[in-house]
Amino acid sequence: MEYDFYKNNKSDKVFWVDNVDNIGEHMFSFDKVKIYNLFADYPHNLTQEEKEIFDKENEYWRDYFADRK
Repeated sequence: MEYDFYKNNKSDKVFWVDNVDNIGEHMFSFDKVKIYNLFADYPHNLTQEEKEIFDKENEYWRDYFADRK
């Protein structure tokens, strides 16, 4: 399967993944190799560094999942 990667801001380290086959899925990556599913993997499957980067760049999702800490 081939994915399209994009960033919300040029300086971001988080790549969001476009997957037209799965509508409603929110996937992201830091390296375009390992892809995380936002709802299944955040925050417990991220390293501490990845979580810090993700939270800094995605305040909405950080706040949305505040109860998962």
